[in-house]
Amino acid sequence: MTEQRSDANALKAFNAGIVDQFRASGSKAGGQHQGANLLLLTTTGAKSGQPRLVPLANLFIDNKMLIVGAYAGADIDPAWVNNLRANPQAHVELGTESFDVIARELPPAERDETFPKIIAAAPGVADYQAKTSRAIPLFELQRI
Repeated sequence: MTEQRSDANALKAFNAGIVDQFRASGSKAGGQHQGANLLLLTTTGAKSGQPRLVPLANLFIDNKMLIVGAYAGADIDPAWVNNLRANPQAHVELGTESFDVIARELPPAERDETFPKIIAAAPGVADYQAKTSRAIPLFELQRI
């Protein structure tokens, strides 16, 4: 349990640094995220009901803004996935824009059709999928 808390705290600190850099630079990513298309997603915690902020890579495929629940190939979904499943209304900061969205998880057939396009745009996602037996979820974020 202590190791999980330590990992969670390290991830929170890492994400906080990305958020600070994103906001200070007008959404430009640096370091290992140099050149990535990032957005800041604020969800409502599935259990806590509290706002939860996470930086995520995003892709525009077939005129859809998509986010990928890869979690570096972990065998569990990232917390933001559970949050969106419980409450699909969220808030996005993208570039200099800030807007509300409704998240829609792609159903299995649409996910399977879209996943090769995700791999083509972000080849590292294939490595993450190879690490886990779960189907990495894809979400479309639709402005409201």
